[in-house]
Amino acid sequence: MHPPRGRRWWHAAVAALVAVAAVLIVHNAWTPSGSDSVGTANRERTTEALPSGSRAAPPTPPASPSHSAKPPASPSAKTEPKASAETSAKATRGPATGSGTSGRARQQPTAAPAGKRLITIVNKTHKTVWAVVTNTAVYPAGRKLAPGQSMSVTVANNWGGRIWGRTGCATTAAGTCASGDCTSVCSGGNPPTTLGEFAFAAFDDMDFYDVSMVDGSNLPMYINVSHTTTVDPVSSSGCYRGRCTAEVTCPKAMRALLNGREIGCKPPCAAFGGDTYCCRGAWAGRENCLPAKWPVDYTRVFKLAAPYAYSYAFDDSATMSCRHQCYYRVTFGTTNGT
Repeated sequence: MHPPRGRRWWHAAVAALVAVAAVLIVHNAWTPSGSDSVGTANRERTTEALPSGSRAAPPTPPASPSHSAKPPASPSAKTEPKASAETSAKATRGPATGSGTSGRARQQPTAAPAGKRLITIVNKTHKTVWAVVTNTAVYPAGRKLAPGQSMSVTVANNWGGRIWGRTGCATTAAGTCASGDCTSVCSGGNPPTTLGEFAFAAFDDMDFYDVSMVDGSNLPMYINVSHTTTVDPVSSSGCYRGRCTAEVTCPKAMRALLNGREIGCKPPCAAFGGDTYCCRGAWAGRENCLPAKWPVDYTRVFKLAAPYAYSYAFDDSATMSCRHQCYYRVTFGTTNGT
């Protein structure tokens, strides 16, 4: 059985309204915790057998939209809100300028038209990635980004959706990639897939966003914000509160394999099943789904690689916010550029 899917922002709108005070407090409490001066990527890695109960329970999360604890929706059911969007630039080499598919140098757009937002996606990995952005022209097949390439997408101010990368693709058609695949209409790639989740103008001129590894991980990912007075909690190189973005070191039992090759790291539910790791039965709900009480806290493998990311369905401390029509930069890659 698939694990709980990533967060459904739009399903939690009512909860966000009820929690006005808490959300505002959280927004005002963000501090510049990420800095390029943090240093090289954290080298800490997990072992095949993590100590039982070794991770402390996460801090009390803010009252904000959260990951759903329900089973995943049918792949054929599109859950994102309708929002107009259009691609604004072809894939280009490098984060700002470079040669596109035509071989000519292209300048990445630096601003969006009034009432629109700019999302830039950068591939800093050593593999080709097909970037998918729901509710845009870059969906469902994705836009091909060779190592070092980037692309920009212009979306509406009230856009909401997900961004992820497909790898090992034979063609542009959905359903032909080693990881990140889905059917012709889907809200996220099949597990394991790293997801970027967004809800623009969700409440009081604020966006909410996160990196989610609730469905496992197929690519390292971090998100930066700009065009805002909000202080970016993640540095431009992917560091957060003294720790930086790294590859997931996946326990053998959680490795997703294709023809003997590792293509990602499964979430605990998909790897082991059972009520405990799937947060069902006596383990259901926010109060009971506590990885620190599992026989082995396998969510640590994701937190060690991406300290800012959702590692399980109720890891709400990973929610981030940005005020007033922010621009976003989504990077596939690690702090050290792999």
